[in-house]
Order: sequence, then C-alpha cells, then structure tokens
Amino acid sequence: MDFAFDNSFHDAMDGFYAPAEAARPSAPRLLIFNQALAERLGIDTAGATDERLARIFSGQELPEGAEPLAFAYAGHQFGHFSSQLGDGRALLIGEIVAPDGARFDVQLKGSGPTAFSRNGDGKAAIGPVLREFLVSEAMAAMAVPTTRSLAAVATGDRVQRERAHPGAVLTRIASSHIRVGTFQFFAAHFGVEHVTQLSNYSIGRHFPDLADAPNPHLALLDRVIALQCELVAHWLGAGFIHGVMNTDNVAISGETIDYGPCAFMDRFAVETVFSSIDANGRYAYGRQPQIMHWNMARFAEALLPAIHAVDPGDVDSAKALVDAIPERFRSAWFTRMRSKLGLAQADEADVALIDALFAELEQHAVDFTSFFRALAQLLRGDGSMLEALLPNADAMAPWIADWWAHLERETIAPLERADAMDAVNPLYIPRNHQVEAALAAAEGGDMAPWLELLEVVRNPYVARADWAGYAEPAPADAGPYTTFCGT
Repeated sequence: MDFAFDNSFHDAMDGFYAPAEAARPSAPRLLIFNQALAERLGIDTAGATDERLARIFSGQELPEGAEPLAFAYAGHQFGHFSSQLGDGRALLIGEIVAPDGARFDVQLKGSGPTAFSRNGDGKAAIGPVLREFLVSEAMAAMAVPTTRSLAAVATGDRVQRERAHPGAVLTRIASSHIRVGTFQFFAAHFGVEHVTQLSNYSIGRHFPDLADAPNPHLALLDRVIALQCELVAHWLGAGFIHGVMNTDNVAISGETIDYGPCAFMDRFAVETVFSSIDANGRYAYGRQPQIMHWNMARFAEALLPAIHAVDPGDVDSAKALVDAIPERFRSAWFTRMRSKLGLAQADEADVALIDALFAELEQHAVDFTSFFRALAQLLRGDGSMLEALLPNADAMAPWIADWWAHLERETIAPLERADAMDAVNPLYIPRNHQVEAALAAAEGGDMAPWLELLEVVRNPYVARADWAGYAEPAPADAGPYTTFCGT
C-alpha cells in the first residue's frame, strides 16, 4: 500500500507534539473500509487483503513513511480550563497529499495510550467507533463540513467501561487536527513565539491566501470565525447536536470533529440535550450558536499575543470581530433556513417567518427532519405527510399561510421549488433508535443492520420504497435518549 506521506507537522513543528506508538491488538479484523474515500485521498490499496488493511488500520503494522505522534492541546471543558489534555487515545500516523493537492491527516483513534493519556487506557469500544463512522459519513453526504472515517477495525481485545466491550480502532481523516485548544495550550505554556509559529503553520496549511494580510493572525481569527458560523448553521439546519463543544473539540479548519455524545433531534425542542455528561444543558441544540461565540472568544484570547506582536492596535480589531459573531451567525443561519424553506430571494421579512417557525415546531413537537420534506410534498399538492406530523390538520395553518405568501413573492414553479427543497433537506438521517439498534447488533457480531443503515445515510435525499422505514420518526413511545462520550 502506498500512502505517499508528506509529514509537515512532524517535520516543521518539533515541540508541538509527543512521539507515540500504537498498542498491538491481539487479533485485528477489518469491520469496514471506505474505498471511495481511499481513492479520494490517493491511497493505493491494489492487492491489499482485508487482513493487511486490518493490521495497518489497527496500528499493528505501520505503513512506510509513517511518523506517529500525539498532538498537545489544552481546552475549556464545560467552561473550565484544563491546561493539558492532548491526544490521549489517538495518534497521527502521517499526512498525505491527495491527487488534487489537498492535504489530510491520517489518525488512528482508540490505538492505545500516549504521553497525554492521563492514566486512561487509550482504547475505544466498538460502539463509539461505529457511531463516529456512521455519523461522519452521514454528515459528509449532507455536505456538512466534517472529518471522515476511512476504516474501522475490531482489535480482538476487550475494553472496560461500565462493562466490557469489544475493542476497535477508527481511522479518522481530517484536513488537520489543529484545534482551538492547540492554540490555548501553547498560549498558556509558552507564549508569543510558539503561538506565532502555530499560527503561521496553520495559515500556510489551511489559508495561504492570508499570508500577505497586514496582520495574518488577525486574518486567521476572522477566517476561523466565518467557518465556525457556517458550520454551526449547518448543524442547526440538520437538527444535529454535537454534545461536547469544548474548545479542544473545535477544529480551526471548520470541520465537525469528535463525534462522541452527538445525535440528531427527532421531535423539535430547542433545549434538547442527549449527552449524559451535559447535566446543565450547556451544549443543548439551541445553545450551540452561543457556545460557538464563547469558543471563538477563547480562540481570540489565545491568538492575541501573535496579533499584538504585529500591531498592538489590532487587539481592538480582534475584539470587534468577536463582538460581531452573533450577527455573522444569524446571516449564515437565515441563508441556510431560506434554502430549507424554498425561499430563493433574501428578504428581511423572512426573519420573522423563520423565527416563528421554531416556536411552532416546539409547540406541536414536530419531527424536525420530516417537517421540511412534508413542506415540499405540500407544494406538490399532497398534504398527507404534513398532517401526519401534526396533532391536527390546522395546527400550523397560520404559519403555513404566511410561508405560502412569502413563496408567492417569487416566480418559481411549485414543483421546481419542491425539488430544490428536497435537494437540501434530508429524508434519511441517523435516527437515534435506528443507530442504537444497529450498534447493539454490531457489538453482538452482526454487522448487517449497521451496514444497511450506513448505505441509507450515505444517500440522504432520494426516496426509495425499500427504505421507507428509515424515514419514519421515532416511535411515539420512545423514551428519553441518552448518549455517552465513549472514553
């Protein structure tokens, strides 16, 4: 197998990581390999058996050119600063440059302890590994910026959590693993020279167009804020709840990273929380924009030494960028919602329509994903899907009439508009009850339900008769759903 490694972080950023070595699994077995992603990355797997893939993507055998390392980073976890976290159960085996010139990290997650494990075992259980693979592929299919999953390998070992689980390793692909917490670590421990070096590397790798800005570090802050506003608008539009938006889980690339206690909302409720460790609702669905703002303020603080070193006056500019985040987010959010509602032209009057929608969805406990597909069906003259979602046929009649009036300002034909809505509103998502059933089967040794669900969520927009059950909302008697971090 040829990975064509070009390990820039290892070579240029000595002192920003610790060398690492994967634990040797006893009996690695390939569960899933993402061949399409491998081709996107330019990884040549010709002639590689499942056994060889299992050895490589469990860490038992390192490919030629690999230089494994664990990233150092800090982070605010539920608002409290931890000055040293780092990759405690993951290691970067190297960077590859895809055929189109894009650079990616190849990381093993659950591969054993590192210098940053803090007495943890560094392992991962099969459930969290397959959850991340499934949900990250679903997000990619919905065009939400995300890390990707290349492989999942069972290790043949048991991992002790609340009970013993089969162990597994995930191979995660990311534009890089540089996080807000990475900047926080070097700002807290080393100061301006290290922060400047990390910022310069980040700009060269991710945003080379910023290198000639009057203050590149201020420009980096501006760019990352823009990406995070877009990302969280994507999340809210998909009904996605990350569950643990700590600053060490915020990638400067604007990709969704660390699918721990994440889940998608069924019936709409703005305060929805799934994570077992989020007792106070800090990372609830509706709080994600505010937490993004808070996280970006922490990023600005970490960057300030580098910003100040170029021009002390730009510290005020950095504060202004942070202060402007709510308005920037709302702009990204309304753009996304107009698309979901079939509104082609921006109009200030849409703001009240969009804001009012969420009060209606909450009042009537409407299934979030199905609702937007039902609106498209209504445009086709079929109101049955919408009626099935509501407690009675007239439950949202005033809002529907207002929405229809907004549509009539434009000249787009109803069927054309309905098709455009279906192209951005998924029919299939990783619904919680389906995910849990698939993961339970996989842990018991039956991968078939999980593999079928994976195929469904990789094709989220086009209806198929044999997949009708996957579009069904959660059963009416479904109890509260809880997710767990997996560490």
